[in-house]
Amino acid sequence: MPRRLRSVGLDFVESAALRLVFDAEVSAPPEAVYRALADDVAGWPSWFTSVTAARPIEEGAGREIRLRGGTALRESILAAEPGARYAYRVDEANAPGPKALVEEWRLTPAGTGTRVRWTFAADGSAPFRFTLRLARPGMGRAFRNAVRNLDRRLAAPAA
Repeated sequence: MPRRLRSVGLDFVESAALRLVFDAEVSAPPEAVYRALADDVAGWPSWFTSVTAARPIEEGAGREIRLRGGTALRESILAAEPGARYAYRVDEANAPGPKALVEEWRLTPAGTGTRVRWTFAADGSAPFRFTLRLARPGMGRAFRNAVRNLDRRLAAPAA
């Protein structure tokens, strides 16, 4: 049964009760990274292994995401700034605990590549926040692996 989360805006990225922030660099330019994040939603499972299925909904204004372990999310896009930022809010989740969730991907030029910053902003029950704090190292590894996979995917010659 999906649970409705609190509707928050982009300002939640800075004001959330819990913020997990991770950085990595890729060799691809910001525009290519942005296209992989925002334009190729269905391609996420090929590089972010925690994601088992992803599809755009509502003519691209939202996404439906399935994660390893069975979590299902329905999201609304909050920011789509080509080459710079992609952010979305989780509106519904089948997992207990979260009350509000926003993820933001910031892209900044780094030499000929891109610095990718992922902010996971959340509020929820005390056990949920505690669990997220414990999960921080694993989420960091998952992010770094995903960005490494994305970098390889973007560097591969088009078939």
